[in-house]
Amino acid sequence: MDNPFLRIVLVEPEIPPNTGTIGRLCVALNIPLFLIEPLGFRLEDKYLKRAGLDYWEDLEYFLFPSLKALKEKFPRGRFWLFTKKSTQTYFEARFEHGDFLVFGKETQGLPESLLEKHREQCISLPMPGKTRSINLSNAVSAAAYEAYRQIHRQ
Repeated sequence: MDNPFLRIVLVEPEIPPNTGTIGRLCVALNIPLFLIEPLGFRLEDKYLKRAGLDYWEDLEYFLFPSLKALKEKFPRGRFWLFTKKSTQTYFEARFEHGDFLVFGKETQGLPESLLEKHREQCISLPMPGKTRSINLSNAVSAAAYEAYRQIHRQ
C-alpha cells in the first residue's frame, strides 16, 4: 500500500487475540497495521493466527522498535492518540487521508509522558456507562470506521 487512507498503530500490544482481530479489521479496510515493540507475544502465536483467521497472510504489517522510530519514518504524519484521559472524543476529531490512529497496550494504555506532550492530539471514545474501558479491538474498530466515514464521506 503506497498511500493508505488510514494507518492503525498498536503500541506494545499484549494480547494476541486482540491483535489478530485488529489485523483482520485492517485487511477488511485495506489498511496497514503498525506494531510497536516490544510485543507481549510472538507473531507466530496460534491465538494471534486464530483470531486473524486465514486473513493474517493478507495483512500488510510493519514492526517498529519504538513509536519515536515510526514518527521519524513519517515526519509529516498526523498521529491521533487514543486515551480514556481525553475530554475530546473521536467524533470531534477531523480525520484526514493518511492519518495514524495510535492505541496503547491493553493494561496501561499509552505512556502518560506521551499524552502530556501531545494533548491536542489526544482523543477518546465516549463511555457514559460504568465501565472504565472497552476491549482494544472494539475501540480500534469504532475509531477506524469513524475515520473511514469521515475520509470517504459515507
